[in-house]
Amino acid sequence: MDTILGPLYTAVSWIIVQFHSFYSLIFDKDSGAAWGLSIVSLVVLIRICLIPLFVKQIKATRNMQALQPKMKAIQERYKSDKQRQSEEMMKLYKETGTNPLSSCLPILAQSPFFISLYQVLNHIAQGKVVGVINTDLLNSARKAHIFGAPLSVKFMDNASKVEALGATLTDVRVVTVIMIVLMSLSQFYTQRQLMTKNVDLTVKTPFMQQQKMLMYVFPIMFAVFGINFPVGVLVYWLTTNVWTLGQQMFVIRRNPTPGSIAFTQRQERLRAKGKLKEDPAEVEAKKAAEVARANRQQPKRQPKAKRQLASTPQADQSSGAEEKKSSPSLEKQEPGDAKPKQGGGSSRTAKSGQRKGPQRPKHPSKK
Repeated sequence: MDTILGPLYTAVSWIIVQFHSFYSLIFDKDSGAAWGLSIVSLVVLIRICLIPLFVKQIKATRNMQALQPKMKAIQERYKSDKQRQSEEMMKLYKETGTNPLSSCLPILAQSPFFISLYQVLNHIAQGKVVGVINTDLLNSARKAHIFGAPLSVKFMDNASKVEALGATLTDVRVVTVIMIVLMSLSQFYTQRQLMTKNVDLTVKTPFMQQQKMLMYVFPIMFAVFGINFPVGVLVYWLTTNVWTLGQQMFVIRRNPTPGSIAFTQRQERLRAKGKLKEDPAEVEAKKAAEVARANRQQPKRQPKAKRQLASTPQADQSSGAEEKKSSPSLEKQEPGDAKPKQGGGSSRTAKSGQRKGPQRPKHPSKK
């Protein structure tokens, strides 16, 4: 590993030494500020060089999200023929100019620098000269502390090694735990921001599920591996996470994914500033919809007691109407007709089976 990455060790150590020479004009050359800012500056320089790859990553992520429905259709159509499925996938990537590996380019490009910095700090912890860091710079770097923790120590180092560098094990573990937590939170928030604000939620694809899973997997990975990273490497990784978060916020605000929440917010900002030109027909349709929505009145729900009071007069009116319907048969009786008996007569007549209403007079022969 040292043989293959030897030139990269030299490049990383040279960049750190150059920044350290600059910051030594402001801070003590043996201070953690001079060496810590040198590592931060290394991160900023690397990330500036990786901006073109980051732009490709954003475009690749959007293209992969847009292609998910077509990819799923190909998988369903050729589920029994894996070779044909792969050929159609490659054909789709070629037609749309999409490279699935583009979304991983920034991480892959940073990996050699990350490994090189890890090895440089590991050599410093062991008291070995590495790259352009000579004996004087080595002794200066071993004296540098960040909040009481030497740059080259890890969370899992024993007390004797930490005390040899002029620090206590408690200080080292408190500093490393705080940095690991900040590193994991920044990674989680970066991924969550991407999922909640810069994704078209109207399209449900497996890609969204994968991103959601990574939102929880990456912070856990950082927390697990972070206990084996030197403090200087934690400074490097925390800085690159903060840079990624800020860079992503800028991109989402200026160039969001169509259909996402960030895209809607950007359209509203442009509309408020008068910079968004809309189709007059769409504007009229929106105004008509808003007017119709404002004029439409929804019935208010009444309490149960009021509903019962409102229903009682209706019941009385309906019962009165029924009585009026049944009364015309009595009101239309002729003057010579017999009137029904009052009291219990009607009930006795009903019991005896006689017919109600006017009766015909008996025949004279039957008198």
